[in-house]
Amino acid sequence: VELVESGGGSVQAGGSLRLSCTVSGYSFDHYCMAWFRQTPGKVREGVATINADETTAYADFAKGRATISVDKAKSTLYLQMNSLKPEDSGTYICAVARLYECYSQVLQRGNGVDYWGKGTLVSISS
Repeated sequence: VELVESGGGSVQAGGSLRLSCTVSGYSFDHYCMAWFRQTPGKVREGVATINADETTAYADFAKGRATISVDKAKSTLYLQMNSLKPEDSGTYICAVARLYECYSQVLQRGNGVDYWGKGTLVSISS
């Protein structure tokens, strides 16, 4: 299984980015997929998760600003982020857990994740 992120870059505060994660070698019949981020001075934190039934969950900081989605035909996971803030700067990492559905600990701690991407860098300037 290989996960490759793209779409990171530098934008001004208030701007938007859409991150992509191409997943290869994994069946999309059932899944728990997620986005995490590693920001300076903080431990890795979950951003959002999505199940095969399209049920989603978001960290508090992401609610109302982020949308996670999957395009099964393209084997790609997305994260649309709007109203970006300088504190959103960091490395965004996609992940896959071999679960029938995500449970809360996946988002909260990254528990159960089997595969990680290497990340894409996001930089938000004020």
